[in-house]
Amino acid sequence: MPTMRFVWSVFAFLSASLSGMLFAADPMVAVEQPSTVPVSASIARARAMLEKEIVPKVPGLAVAVAVNGKIVWSEAFGYADWETKRPVTPATRFRIASVSKPLTAAGLMLLVERGQLDLDAPVQKYVPDFPVKPEGVVTTRLLGGHLGGIRHYQGREALLDRPFADVHAGLKIFADDPLVAPPGVRFNYTTYGWSLISAVMESAAHRPFLDYMGDEVLKPLGMIHTRPDRAGVLDPDCTLYYVRGSDGKFAAAPPIDSSYKWAGGGFLSTAEDLVHFGSVLLQPGFLQESSLTLLFTSQKTAEGKPTGYGIGWFVQKDRHGRPFYFHTGGQQGATSVLFMRPDAGIVVAIVCNLSEAPITGRGMAIADLFAPPTAASVIAK
Repeated sequence: MPTMRFVWSVFAFLSASLSGMLFAADPMVAVEQPSTVPVSASIARARAMLEKEIVPKVPGLAVAVAVNGKIVWSEAFGYADWETKRPVTPATRFRIASVSKPLTAAGLMLLVERGQLDLDAPVQKYVPDFPVKPEGVVTTRLLGGHLGGIRHYQGREALLDRPFADVHAGLKIFADDPLVAPPGVRFNYTTYGWSLISAVMESAAHRPFLDYMGDEVLKPLGMIHTRPDRAGVLDPDCTLYYVRGSDGKFAAAPPIDSSYKWAGGGFLSTAEDLVHFGSVLLQPGFLQESSLTLLFTSQKTAEGKPTGYGIGWFVQKDRHGRPFYFHTGGQQGATSVLFMRPDAGIVVAIVCNLSEAPITGRGMAIADLFAPPTAASVIAK
């Protein structure tokens, strides 16, 4: 597939003024890391991998890598509009689908830090008309780890294309349904659980969820290219969305309305905004150390079995015992991944405008290309 490629790479020797412009709102402190692999070589290898394995299979994508809080590679491939051949650029917005959950988790922990929200209180403390469940007490902590027993999509619910007045209205889709398991007993991935979290956050913050997220997370972090995926909004910087048709060709994805799932799958962003966001979470600053520990520590079932998911993040270890955190996203016309290697200070984001694109395993592969053979760095305390 012919591609149009826009490259913007930032190396360590660039001026401090440019770095400051990129991360002006960043409260983080850089992680110390030995550098044994030239960044240019890592970029070349990562680019070659994408051009061989991914780029020919998708309309367009963007990738960004940050090391120790600095973007060292940002590149766009292919087209935001397949028909007109409008190219993807690093500023092109994509649907990030479930990568919205880590964004929401950051906003959630701010409320906890401020004493406005109790993770272990019944959700009815904040959403009193949400039905009490005979199976047990549903809390925000359990919801954040997919342990609350709330169901996921059924049938064609993921393709809903009708507006909901607010996050509370979206709860009606599942509020009266029985839990899939008693709270705390079983990991059950659910975007609807995060819809309930957004209603809890609205109540705790005393303002609409999207207003709170914009004012307390996106604006303070300088995520100027990240916004809600509002249906019908004309945005020249946003990609169009595609699925692969029965003939194997790219076709326009059916329209959807994300107003019932902002928190769990309703944001647009860029690869650069996402790696900046991930970099901010490498050490305390925007969030306190106690909050980061909650986000990146696996919750456990009632029987004590780790779930591999903290609050808004999958948390695992590689074959060498090194921790990594990630989230993937997939919905109509979109596939995304945000991947973090905290030991090496590496954050990778890939966003694509095709449903079920084969990118979700590439976050780790790209991070490994930028990591030194022995990553001895640790998160600054």
